[in-house]
Amino acid sequence: MPVKTRIRQIAALLLVDRVRQRLGLTSETPTLHMSFTGNPGTGKTTVALRMAQILHKLGYIRRGHLISVTRDDLVGQYIGHTAPKTREVLKKAMGGVLFIDEAYYLYRPENERDYGQEAIEILLSVMENQRDDLVVIFAGYADRMDRFFRSNPGFRSRIAHHIDFPDYTDEELMAIAEKMLAAQSYRFDESGAAAFRDYIAARRKQPHFANARSIRNALDRMRLRQANRHFEQPGLVSLEDLMTISAADVRASRVFEMDQERAKGG
Repeated sequence: MPVKTRIRQIAALLLVDRVRQRLGLTSETPTLHMSFTGNPGTGKTTVALRMAQILHKLGYIRRGHLISVTRDDLVGQYIGHTAPKTREVLKKAMGGVLFIDEAYYLYRPENERDYGQEAIEILLSVMENQRDDLVVIFAGYADRMDRFFRSNPGFRSRIAHHIDFPDYTDEELMAIAEKMLAAQSYRFDESGAAAFRDYIAARRKQPHFANARSIRNALDRMRLRQANRHFEQPGLVSLEDLMTISAADVRASRVFEMDQERAKGG
C-alpha cells in the first residue's frame, strides 16, 4: 500500500476519533507507536516529521517536535551509563515523536556485555505507561526490523501501524532531482536530463544506493563540476549558464566508468 495512502488512513482514523470524543462517544486513545521499514533515502525521516505535525494539529501530542536518534544516543558503554542516556533522550522527546533509526542495533544478543537490553526495557515501559505523551517510531531495513520484533515481542504488541517504504522508481528519482535542483535555482538542459536518466539507471545497479539521498549527493557533485567548468572557461558566463546542468557535468561521474567495467566483467 502506498505510503501516502496509509498516512491518510491513519490521519482519518485520528480525526474521526477526535470527533467521537467531542460527541461524548466512549473510545480509548488509539495506539500511535509505529514502524517504518525500507531502504535508506526512501523518505522515512521526512514522513516521521510530517506525522509529528499531523499528530500535533489533531491534539495527540503537546509539542509536535521530532527527536531523531540512533543506538549511540541511547546505549551507554559501561554499567550505569545507559539508563541516564536513554531517559535524557526520552525527556527531550516527551510531548512529541521519538524516531529511532536502525532500531535493530539496540539488540545485540551475541554480546553478553551489551547494554542495549537496558535501553529496550526502559523504552518498553515508557511506550506503555506514557503513550499519551510520546509517540515512538522505529525505522530500518524490513528484514532486520522483523528479526528485531521477533526477538523483542513487547515492541510488536505496542506498535499498531507498520508502514513499508518502497524504493523510488527511476521516474520518481528524476522528478526528485528536478525538484531539488529547482529549489536551488538550477535545472537540467535537454542533454543533461537525458544523461541524468542514464546516471540513475547506472547508479541503481551499484552498491550502497540510497534512493533520494544518493540523488542529492550526486547533484552536489554535479554542481561542483558545473562551477569548475565555468571557472576554467574564458569569457563571460550568462545567467542561463549559471543555472544549467548539462550532460558534461553529469557524464563526468565515475558511476559511468564503474557501470562500463561492470558490464565488461559480467
